[in-house]
Amino acid sequence: MKMRRLMGAGAALVLAISSTLASAETKTLSIGYVDGWSDSVATTHVAAEVIQQKLGYDVKLQAVATGIMWQGVATGKLDAMLSAWLPVTHGDYWAKNKDQVVDYGPNFKDAKIGLIVPEYVKAQSVADLKTDESFKNRIVGIDAGSGVMLKTEQAIKDYDLTGYQLKASSGAGMIAELTRAEKKNESIAVTGWVPHWMFAKWKLRFLEDPKGVYGAAETVNSIGSKELATKAPEVAEFLKKFQWASKDEIGEVMLAIQEGAKPEAAAKDWVAKHPDRVKEWTGK
Repeated sequence: MKMRRLMGAGAALVLAISSTLASAETKTLSIGYVDGWSDSVATTHVAAEVIQQKLGYDVKLQAVATGIMWQGVATGKLDAMLSAWLPVTHGDYWAKNKDQVVDYGPNFKDAKIGLIVPEYVKAQSVADLKTDESFKNRIVGIDAGSGVMLKTEQAIKDYDLTGYQLKASSGAGMIAELTRAEKKNESIAVTGWVPHWMFAKWKLRFLEDPKGVYGAAETVNSIGSKELATKAPEVAEFLKKFQWASKDEIGEVMLAIQEGAKPEAAAKDWVAKHPDRVKEWTGK
């Protein structure tokens, strides 16, 4: 009888431990992001901080390539991502995976790509580059083959920018050239996008694109796995409400990271400074 009671107690203990482990497992979420995108890093880390602080879930962040990020959410290996550019930039990924994921709506509206210039330059439109000699027939780009670079090659043709050269570089290289031009108050046109931290650092604007080469504004959406709403209903509700108010709001986080803060620290600092915004998203 005593042995039976001990066995029963042991079984109860095993069940209790198993239940605790199962509970802990369901309280852990995995979110993917693209490390090379400053907006993806900022948005994902702020969301993770809110989910951990206010909703009580452990969040494991995974830096992955774009295709793997989409595949991960579609297969349930990732619970969510907050970096889906729709409807155009990630249109192919959406078409392939839309039946295996849940779209929780935009966390950033008015995302766009195009040619960016300092506010002090005279040119207002891409077409103005043709007659504005201050740009020296040069556009500073990022990685060759990226979407905005392909569109810029098309823009040079469509706007008949004869003699213009598109200089392939990198995100960092483009910023270095923009920094130099800003210091000297020189004209420069760079390939770029919003959201990006450079808008928080300098006064910049997009050149108008009357031919529509760069397409209309997009949104950056939060995408969850099919299982997320069941696994973490509070998080699913949060993703429906989580949305940046402006490029300046997310720019605050991106600029802090660019200037040396670790993403986790920048996110924690932003959440601490904006309790009202966090309450709008979570009710807490």
